[in-house]
This record gives sequence, C-alpha cells and structure tokens, in this order.
Amino acid sequence: REGMLTSMFHDLGAGLQTAIRSIPFESSSTNSIVMALLSGNREDIPEEIIHAFRASGASHILALSGLHLGIIYTIVRFMTRCLGNTRKAKAARSVILVCTCGFYVLATGAGASIVRAFIFILMGEAARLSGRPAGLRKVMMAALLIHLTIMPSSIKELGFQLSYAAIAGIAYIFPWLQGFWPGDRHEDAVLTKCARWIWESAAMSISCQITTGPLAYIYFGTFPTQFILTNMIALPLTGIIIPMALFTLAACSMGWNIDFLIKGTEWMVTLLCEALDLLSTM
Repeated sequence: REGMLTSMFHDLGAGLQTAIRSIPFESSSTNSIVMALLSGNREDIPEEIIHAFRASGASHILALSGLHLGIIYTIVRFMTRCLGNTRKAKAARSVILVCTCGFYVLATGAGASIVRAFIFILMGEAARLSGRPAGLRKVMMAALLIHLTIMPSSIKELGFQLSYAAIAGIAYIFPWLQGFWPGDRHEDAVLTKCARWIWESAAMSISCQITTGPLAYIYFGTFPTQFILTNMIALPLTGIIIPMALFTLAACSMGWNIDFLIKGTEWMVTLLCEALDLLSTM
C-alpha cells in the first residue's frame, strides 16, 4: 500500500509538471520558472537566470517553502469562506486546508522546507480549533521536534537548516527590530502606515539574513549585500506571480485559453527576472 501511495503522489507530481509545460507561454523560460515556483523542479531554468537569482540573494524563492505553501493556504482559505463560521464549518475548513496542503506537499516531493511549513499549518489549525493559539516560538520548537522525529535525516539538508534558521530570525530578532518603530500602528496615518510597512519589511529581511546568512556563506561562499532591496522587490512580485500562475494552470488544464491571464503571468515573471538581473549587477 505504501508503494501504491508513493507511486500515486509521484504520478500526481509528474502530471503537475506536464500541465505546467503545456501552458502556452511565449518563452520557455517562463514555463521553467513557473515550474520551479509551483513544483520545485528547477532543472529547466537557464543558467543565467539561476545566476541572477543567486547573485541577488533571491535563490530561496525558487525553493518550495513556507512562502509558496502559505500562498496556497491563503487561496484555499479564501475559497472556503463560503462554508460559514459555525463550529462544524470551521472544522470542515481546517480538514480541507490540511488535506489540500498535505497533498501538495507530497506531490512536490516533500522537501524539508515545505514539510516544515506544513507542520506549522497543521499545528496552527489544531490550535485554532481548540481555541488555544500558541506563539511562534512554541510552534517552531514543537514543529522542530515533530519534524526530526518523523524525518531525522532532514537535519543534514540545507533546506531544513535554512528554513528553521529563517523562522528563528523571525521569532527572536524581528520583534525586537519591529519595536524600533514608535507609536501604535492602529493610529498611523496613511503615509506613516507606508513607512512602517517599509521598515517592517526591511526588519524582516534583516532578521532572516542574520540567521541564514552564515549558513549561506558556509555552503556557497557568498553573502548578498543587497538582500533587503531584493526581498522588498522579489517577495511581493512572487506573491502575485504564484496565484496568477495557479489560476493560469487551472484555466489551461480545463481547456480555457485565457490569453490575458497567460500574458499577464508571463509579464510578471519577466519583470521579476529583469529586476533580479539588475540587482545582481549592483
């Protein structure tokens, strides 16, 4: 039975990749980047694009992680709002969310980073249903214990190390940096809200870089100095590209040739690549 399940999820992943390759983008590079963002397969990405992502400090975007699963989680949660807010509806929503994310994790190979994100989602939904929300630090430590119990060999993987190092930065360093901005966010004017968002985005990047930077230097011998600018540009773009790519994939899989959606997705991917190419030369 275990062999059948493994084969089923392998076929599901292969089918996902085949569907992505069939999207009629004008450039094959767009297909390869969408492939990486949705399935984690980076084999077809041209070397110059890989270099631009790596040199600009955005290579983590191409590795399936909490960013990617979080976007899928948000989309499914939005789509299940129609179920209502009764206790049974909340339980049904949680089951749908966990199952959808779990299937996606298994279909894309269950890498260490995305498994960590799935454990976070599983614990978050359990806490929400029980009415006992836990803080990020407690969730991180519990997820680390569960992860190592289920997959002890993951501790040797770079994705595992970087994933938990980034979360540690967010849990322990980001709140301290975030507190440097004075005042109450609920009383901010519009311009102050924008300024606070810029500071918090920079603080988030700094927090993650402090904990992941040493690992990246040990493994790759590089330390991107423009990581703040890179994340402030690349992460919002990626947050737009992934939902657009998912809707494009769904439309094409159902035989709907929605030209504006295909061109819009390709334009956003091109914009991301050109931005990172420019940043890599700085």
